[in-house]
Order: sequence, then C-alpha cells, then structure tokens
Amino acid sequence: MNALHLLATTVETDQNNPVLNISIFLAFVAVTLIIVIRSGRNNKSAADYYTGGRSFTGPQNGFAIAGDYLSAASFLGIVGAIAISGYDGFMYSIGFLVAWLVALLLVAELMRNTGKFTMADVLSFRLRQGPVRVAAATTTLAVCFFYLLAQMAGAGGLVSLLLGINDKLGQSTVVTVVGALMIVYVLVGGMKGTTWVQIVKAFLLIIGALAMSIWVLALNGFNLSSLLDSAVAESAFGAEILAPGLKYGANPLDFISLALALVLGTAGLPHVLMRFYTVPTAKEARRSVVWAIWLIGAFYIFTLVLGFGAAWLVGADRVLAAPGGVNSAAPLLALELGGPLLLGFISAIAFATILAVVAGITITAATSFAHDIYGSVIKKGKGNPDDEVKVARRTVIVIGVLAIAGGIGVQGQNIAFLVALAFAVAASANLPTILYSLFWRGFTTRGAVWSMYGGLLSAVLLIVFSPVFSGTDTSMFGAGVDFAIFPLSNPGIISIPLGFFLGWLGSVTSTVKESPKLAAEMSVRSLTGHGAEKAVEH
Repeated sequence: MNALHLLATTVETDQNNPVLNISIFLAFVAVTLIIVIRSGRNNKSAADYYTGGRSFTGPQNGFAIAGDYLSAASFLGIVGAIAISGYDGFMYSIGFLVAWLVALLLVAELMRNTGKFTMADVLSFRLRQGPVRVAAATTTLAVCFFYLLAQMAGAGGLVSLLLGINDKLGQSTVVTVVGALMIVYVLVGGMKGTTWVQIVKAFLLIIGALAMSIWVLALNGFNLSSLLDSAVAESAFGAEILAPGLKYGANPLDFISLALALVLGTAGLPHVLMRFYTVPTAKEARRSVVWAIWLIGAFYIFTLVLGFGAAWLVGADRVLAAPGGVNSAAPLLALELGGPLLLGFISAIAFATILAVVAGITITAATSFAHDIYGSVIKKGKGNPDDEVKVARRTVIVIGVLAIAGGIGVQGQNIAFLVALAFAVAASANLPTILYSLFWRGFTTRGAVWSMYGGLLSAVLLIVFSPVFSGTDTSMFGAGVDFAIFPLSNPGIISIPLGFFLGWLGSVTSTVKESPKLAAEMSVRSLTGHGAEKAVEH
C-alpha cells in the first residue's frame, strides 16, 4: 500500500462515522423489509409473483422503471468516471440516456402488447416454443448475471468505504450480506415488493442527487462554467478533462464499441422490458414511459454536476486511493459537502439503489427460468402455476449464491464499465432477435436460435480474451496473467453486427417456414394491444 493510499484512507476514517452510517443502513433495510413483507402477503398467484398482479399505475411504474434503470452504475460508476476521465466519463450518461429512448421507440410498447411475463413470450410467439424459449432464457440469465456482478462490485466498494474496510475478507463479507438481503427481498416480496422498493429508491436517489447538485452549483454561484473551471484547476490533466480523448483517445474503436453497446443494449435488457408487464393497460404503459423519461433524463443531468463537483472538491487521486476506488467519488463528494451525516444518507441511497436493482434483476432471471424453461419447455405449458412459483423461488437462491461468488471476484472494477459489458451481451444476444421478431415476417426459429446463441457466445468469448480479464493492472487477473488476444475492452463492435447477421443467415437458410397466420396475429397484437391481457398460447 503506497503512502497516498494510507493518507487518503486515514483522512476518510477520521471524517467518517461508521456507527452513524450503519445506523442509517439498518433503518433503510428495516423500512424496506416492512414494505416487502406487507406487499408479499398479497402474492396469491403466478401473475402476482411475476408481475405484481399488473396493479401499478403509470406514474408508479414510471418511478419503478427509473429505479430499475438508474442502477449503481448510474450513480456511483458514472460520477466516478466523470471525476476521473471528464468528458469521456460523461459519455456513459449520454449513452445510457440515448439507449433508453431507443428502447422506448423501438420495442417497449410492442413487447408489452405481445408478451405476458417474460421476453421469451414475445420471441417465441410465432416460432417454435422449445428451442426459442430455452435460448431466450439462457441469454436472459447471462445478461442478468453480468448486471448482478456490477451491482455486487458497487456494494462491496460502497460499504467498504463507509466502514473503513479495505481487505478482501471484509469486502467479501459485505457482498455476502448484500446477496443474502437480495434473496430475502425477492423470496418474500416477489415483483410487488421489489417494485415498491424500486419506487422508494428512485424517489430518494433523484432527491439526493438533486440536493447535492444544487449544493455544488451554489458553491459556484449557480454557474456551470465556473464549476467546470474549478474542476479544471484541480485536475492533473487541466483543460483536457473537458475535451474528448482522455480515456479513449488512444483507441477510438473502443469508444465506438462502448457506444454501440450502451445505445443498443437497453432494448435487450430483460429486467427493464419486464417492467412493462406490471401495468394493467397499454395506456398506463405509455404514461409510465413519460414519467420515466423525465426522471431518468433529469438524473443524468445531475451526474454531470456531481462528477465535475467530485473532480473539484475531492480530486481524482483521492477517489482512486479510497476503498472502492472510482466508485467512491459520489460518497466522498457527499462527505466534503455535508460531513458524515450527508455521507451516511447518500450512501444509504446508493445501497438502496443496489438492493433494488439486484432484486429486480434476480426476479427477472428466476421468472425466466421458471416460466420459460420449467413451465413452457419441461412441463410444455401444462404445469401448475403454483409449482412454477416454487421453482422461481428456488432459482432465486441459486442466482443469489452465484451473484455473491461473482461479486467477490470483481471487487475494485468500475461498475459503469461492468454494466457496459452486460449491455454488450444484451445488444448482441437479445436485440437482433427482438427486432427481427417484431418487424420481419421472414424470421424463423433457426434464425432466432443462431442469433441468440451466436451473439451470446461471441460477446462472452471476446470479453474473456480482452484486456478486461488479463494483461493490464486493472484486469481481473492483473498484469501478471496475459491471454488477451482481442484488443478492445468492449466486444459490441464485433458481437452486435454478428448477432444480426446470424439471425438473417439462419432465417434465409431455414427450410422450415413459420406460420404466416401467427406472424399476422403477432403484428396486430403488437401494434394494437388486442389480446395483450391474455396468455400467450398457440
């Protein structure tokens, strides 16, 4: 441990108040557990457990969508990326925001009208159920696992900062506790409990980010230019933090690959798309979209102020030296602004963010396995819905254990970057099949299977053989191990076009033609919502 690291850790420990922090944490956990338990009492059917009984209004679901989408990567990772990399870090905010608009315009309402519980309901609507549902469930589980890794990394770094923990055993314990809480939330509350936690979390996150943004701007006379000048004055890179190229200048292809993954990935994220199944009508789905756009757009503007505020008041060296590394920028900014009390409050919000998002991802993954593989493939649609829910609950435990193990392995990684990898897998494996299913009548089962498995395998293999895993100081295996043969850190520029190509190739070479009647029915249902409340059967 170098002298700078020791100094920074000493400063944080002196100003920090672990007792206050843990008290705020416990208060939040207690309140949300009460919400989850009360909501879970009404889970009487599979629809209640999977979609909250479609009982949420547009504004409620809009807050829940924002809660699902504004993950720890948005709050901790992006603020840290801007504090360290300036303009290049802000590209994460731009990418996530534009990605949300792409998802809304291209797929959100069409999928809501066509499906019932999961993404696979849509993809298999006019294709052969068995192979398509298995492939869709596989890609869903893969995307959810990558996303869970990011949230677990954020949890470990955040609580380590608050409690002054900077050893592997302590961080591993933190990740284990977060995973156990996640399992409890989902087992007890189902989608209804998870949704209410997301609503509360979204409200707190946006209020907290707004308050900190106003505070930072007030210190600069409510002048954004003055804030940027302050950040430039404190940065070791000077005015370079306001110009493109500080992080991606050496390899522009990496930036293009990242941008493709961010902009196209959201439309393939199962846990975000699943939120549209929790409202009763297409009209409420559209209302929820409007609320979500305003909430998400406002938040990403706040990240600009918070990121450069952290660059000014905290400094890149102190951020990187703190427990949690780049993910510590937002909590450290709160400590500078309002002392231990604000740090505890903001960190509790970040912790709430992590818990809410991991709960949403976990129930999506469990629903996909139970509904798509167990209910539709193994039981061929003739199983008992209550048995499906039991399988989903058991799957939650398995996913929780895997997420804990993976989260321990990725401590110290930038969570915004880890989420970008999840986006790349979603854009490569899910998006081509979704778009082809909705808009191309010539799409076939072979095309769907080739697209999903091909996009998934290419994205994962490119990640494994990239600098993310080996060859650099920031790699998961460190610089001592080097088996990287793919030069880019994000696989999107290769794997996304490959997913689209394989979907086209599989369809044009298929000798089995799909039902034109089902294709027409899917087109009518997706555009009008007619029959959207009924089960998907054929």
